[in-house]
Amino acid sequence: MHTLHELSAQLAAGRVTSRTLVEGCLARIDDPAGEGARTFLKVHRDAALAAAKQQDALRKASRAPSPFAGIPVSIKDLFDIAGDVTTAGSIALRDHAPAKADAPAVARLKAAGFVVVGRTNMTEFAFSGLGLNPHYGTPKNPYDRATGRIPGGSSSGAAVSITDGMAFGALGTDTGGSCRIPAALCGIAGFKPTQFRVPLDGAFPLSSTLDSIGPLAATVADCAVLDAVLAGEPSFDLPKVALAGLELAAPQSFVLDGMDSHVAAMFAATLKALSTAGATITDIPLTELLEIPAIFAKGGFPAYEAWAVHRDLIAAKGDVYDPRVRVRILRGRGQSDADYAALKAARADMIARVEKITAPYDALVLPTVPAIAPTLAAMEDDEAFRDVNLLMLRNPTVANFLDRCAVSIPCHRAGEAPVGLMLIGAQGADRRLLAIAAAAESLVAPAR
Repeated sequence: MHTLHELSAQLAAGRVTSRTLVEGCLARIDDPAGEGARTFLKVHRDAALAAAKQQDALRKASRAPSPFAGIPVSIKDLFDIAGDVTTAGSIALRDHAPAKADAPAVARLKAAGFVVVGRTNMTEFAFSGLGLNPHYGTPKNPYDRATGRIPGGSSSGAAVSITDGMAFGALGTDTGGSCRIPAALCGIAGFKPTQFRVPLDGAFPLSSTLDSIGPLAATVADCAVLDAVLAGEPSFDLPKVALAGLELAAPQSFVLDGMDSHVAAMFAATLKALSTAGATITDIPLTELLEIPAIFAKGGFPAYEAWAVHRDLIAAKGDVYDPRVRVRILRGRGQSDADYAALKAARADMIARVEKITAPYDALVLPTVPAIAPTLAAMEDDEAFRDVNLLMLRNPTVANFLDRCAVSIPCHRAGEAPVGLMLIGAQGADRRLLAIAAAAESLVAPAR
């Protein structure tokens, strides 16, 4: 994997061209021995080569729209791209009309000169954290590929496009961890911004309350570049943050349950390294999080809001849905308007209570997910799928429910199963959190 900053420097020095980068990505997508056919649902071959030619000409004329112009990126199949049908990882939308315009998030990436190489695979309608797709196949996790492990989801193809060099940045969405889960399981960085910072228009919705749009990339600094573009902010750079003096809180309730031995060992080693570097890590009970399962007992916001979006389509084409997705959407039928009002009230109440408790700390630290990526074979069993899906979504969903920013960074040893460290920041403190994560990453991430 190459970072955006490395490629920007090479482009500026004339050591590579955008066309060379795009051709390399296309070659890796086309490699029959690779994961390209399962990672991309559509490849924008001609458009990408044309865009690369344009960006090379602009750079030669000293008119590149950003230092990162010409770098290839992938787009999750959830987003509108003018002229494409937005299928959201499903076959139920294949006959819908093509999008008339790019989603704002896509348009902003293009305006900064990034080159879109194609649309990436995902869990159908983004409604699972494991990344499985029975319609188009499931891209294999880069770790232990011979065995075959899940990539995490729902932004499965986004993560694998980065790990396999088929793109150098990826646009994803995150409703309950869909950027951070695949990032953690695949060994890269993934960022969920505070929801209001990036417009949701042009992205097929799962839960309007919890949906957010964020990037996946090789490093936190790369995520920060993409985040600045997506949020329409002027500066790509992060302030330097020293680990010494940071006040970090480690919740002890809810988020540590069910950790496997590898994740537990890597998390403990990571906290020790951060502490040795001068960060103060305080264990806090945060028992408020124990209330979340009961609040979501009827399916929560995703089921209620997804049912509102899908009920007509399910009536017409429910037989072609992934059954594991359909059953989760159908839970929304059992929620009343009063249930929905109670959900919103419970969320507002918990946000206020947790904000008071966590205000003294720079960030919360916890495992992104409590287990390494399970095998694809193990997920053929419906009960195992359900249990693992709930486990993988549990920790990341905390940030969405609290409407906070959160980032996952790798904290495992090189060559071992990927493990993610999640840092959760205050609402709106996105750039500060990314700066803290970049400092932590420099200490705990495996050498590339």
